Amino acid sequence: MFLQQVVNGLTLGSTYAVIALGYTLIFGVLNIVNMAHGEIFMIGAFVGLMLVTKFNIGIIGALIGAMITGAALGYLLERVALRPLRRKEVSHLAPLISTIGVSIFLESLALKVFGPQAQSFPPVFSGQLLDLGVFKISFIQIIILAISFGLMVTLRFWLAKTKAGKSIRATAENIETAGLLGVDTRKVIVMTVMLASGLGAVAGVLVGLAFNAVEPTMGITMGFKGLAVLILGGLGNITGAMVGGLILGIAEVFSVAYGDSSYRDAVAFGLIMVLLFVRPQGLFGSSTPQGGR
Repeated sequence: MFLQQVVNGLTLGSTYAVIALGYTLIFGVLNIVNMAHGEIFMIGAFVGLMLVTKFNIGIIGALIGAMITGAALGYLLERVALRPLRRKEVSHLAPLISTIGVSIFLESLALKVFGPQAQSFPPVFSGQLLDLGVFKISFIQIIILAISFGLMVTLRFWLAKTKAGKSIRATAENIETAGLLGVDTRKVIVMTVMLASGLGAVAGVLVGLAFNAVEPTMGITMGFKGLAVLILGGLGNITGAMVGGLILGIAEVFSVAYGDSSYRDAVAFGLIMVLLFVRPQGLFGSSTPQGGR
């Protein structure tokens, strides 16, 4: 029973971690919270669903399609809602308000295009259970775990070892210094927002598979949980986002298994509050944001 809940918690938590990585990348580089990330996550879920149900594309193709769509939305977000504000002397709250406006627009657009009803992936994606003795795991859970952890490991390696990844880390450390050292910070910012949005869209498909439900308002709840993980792990910290997402997922699953499901979110966020009382900067945070680490 215990191992079963751990597996379920890791499956859920890995999706939270992928969502939080998008928040973390943008916060690390731009020092803002992208409130439209949850809605990009939701659009990605719908794109994946449509590719599977309308065009009979496999799940890998659906994930790739969702990532491309998310990246395109990220480019438009940076170009329309963020870049004009960076050129002016505006309050640090201006980008926050701008991304809130984008989130409202995307949710309204989804309601108009897809309707308010929840939609599900075909029954074939419900998956059969694989009995390993001490716990059971479904095919969908295996896919979610493999893709989530694969993305996390790949992103970690890419940021640490590639020229583009090092440019993101340098920009996150100090955008002015990075520019003086020859880094094209404008391109880095665009790349970061596109990458973060692409990850969010993939997470949308994974969550849609996990809960077998996709709806226009799903981005609100999942977006807040991604923000919670961002704070729990440490603002702008990649490792913190990964570990924080797994902790939140396990806490939620155990609160349902050994308590009342109605207190699921309360228990999970209560745990975050307790941890932040002990370590206000988050599990892997420092007194100043260290993006890209």
